[in-house]
Amino acid sequence: MIQVTPVILCGGSGTRLWPLSRTGFPKQFLCLTGAESLFQQAAQRLAGLGNEYIAVADPVIVSGEDHRFLAAEQLREIGIALGTALLEPVGRNTAPALTLAALAAVQHGQDPVMVVTPSDQTVGDTAAFTAAVQQAIAQADKGSIVILGVTPDKPETGYGYIKTDLSGNNAATPKVLTVQAFVEKPKLETAQQYVAEGNYFWNAGMFVLKASVWLAALGKFAPSILQATQGAWAQRSTDAQFVRPGKTEFAAIPSESVDYAVMEHCPNSAFPIQMVPLSAGWSDLGAWDAVWNVLPKDAQGNAHRGDVLSADSHNTLVHASSRLVSLVGVRDLVVIETADAVLVASKSCSQDVKQIVASLGSKNREEHLLHRKVQRPWGWYDSIDEGGRFKVKRIQVKPKASLSLQKHHHRAEHWIVVTGTAEITNGDKVLTLTENQSTYIPLGEVHRLANPGSIPLEIIEVQSGSYLGEDDIVRFEDTYGRVNS
Repeated sequence: MIQVTPVILCGGSGTRLWPLSRTGFPKQFLCLTGAESLFQQAAQRLAGLGNEYIAVADPVIVSGEDHRFLAAEQLREIGIALGTALLEPVGRNTAPALTLAALAAVQHGQDPVMVVTPSDQTVGDTAAFTAAVQQAIAQADKGSIVILGVTPDKPETGYGYIKTDLSGNNAATPKVLTVQAFVEKPKLETAQQYVAEGNYFWNAGMFVLKASVWLAALGKFAPSILQATQGAWAQRSTDAQFVRPGKTEFAAIPSESVDYAVMEHCPNSAFPIQMVPLSAGWSDLGAWDAVWNVLPKDAQGNAHRGDVLSADSHNTLVHASSRLVSLVGVRDLVVIETADAVLVASKSCSQDVKQIVASLGSKNREEHLLHRKVQRPWGWYDSIDEGGRFKVKRIQVKPKASLSLQKHHHRAEHWIVVTGTAEITNGDKVLTLTENQSTYIPLGEVHRLANPGSIPLEIIEVQSGSYLGEDDIVRFEDTYGRVNS
């Protein structure tokens, strides 16, 4: 029986899919192509790899601290248990992320085959994906490094390519091919040549290999990354399924991708590297035009989600989140509507959305960071109105959940219960409030909001003060490990 550990890399911000994708809610957690998020789709594909020869463990995710509860909740929604969440204090690219997963995999003397995939891709043919990855697992169990290479259907200049040796390959039955070289993103003429030759494949960033093989190859080709990551791993702390490497040590790790650190050095080395062709309707959904490509369309080529009305419009992508969006007489447009921002772009300029995100950052605006409605481990809040010295939020707290015991330096708060039962700590008093009852939290007072009931609690919060930013919070106790140090 081959023991397999799925590893899902959850880094990345997806700036080209703004305004749906934000720093606090990046594209891998969005439902862009169906009822499940891209992250959930990845987890389901990996969970389906098991058969009579392959045993699949619960997934390991490598994520930032801010997304840990979001990932855990999305796994819970689809009935997949979280194995381990490895929380990077800062992003150091994919090579250190994979190294954390490998160190976790071997810590108890085991040496599973790791199936490593990004969390932000889509696959149209799950059966073809499963067959290709199972074939890769069989080879990796013998000690090889195996990558998945997407069979190109057009001369794409936005992907790196894998050059392979097709000798002896039967096109009707995909074989495991020998990798000859990795090629950078080509110009159009070169990409056309690659497609014509037939032995070049898109590099999808999916790897299948034993944990020990990765650590050995990294030690050979990038020993500084291995040593630094081992140092951070040695200083790790563990909180249930959340594992945090040493913060200072991890920040000192060289930032490098899996490809640059190891894969590009493997051809003709002591570490055999092979590739399994993947023809499964793969896309990395790197920009809005790629999303349009994979969505179902009407007779005019329009892909619309949400409340959309269209007249005499063609080849458009519209995503309406909170209100009606109407189009008249337009072509090749992308319109993405959210509660606090609207994007209108030419489909051919989808890659340039990142310029808007950069501009928001340079102007210290928050629209690239969070949505108006923000998910939290205890529930969510929606900032429905604000002015110079006030902000109004609608807050929902899950049954039996609570916010942290906290205080604010610059704001007071009024709480009005809309539905459910609220248990409120306000200084040295503990109050129980129900529908239509309210209380006042003075500036600087230590307080907590909890839901002791069995139905969701909703309140309206009115903040008033000189500064209303989300960083004006001092936590003293917290169920979710967010106490101020």
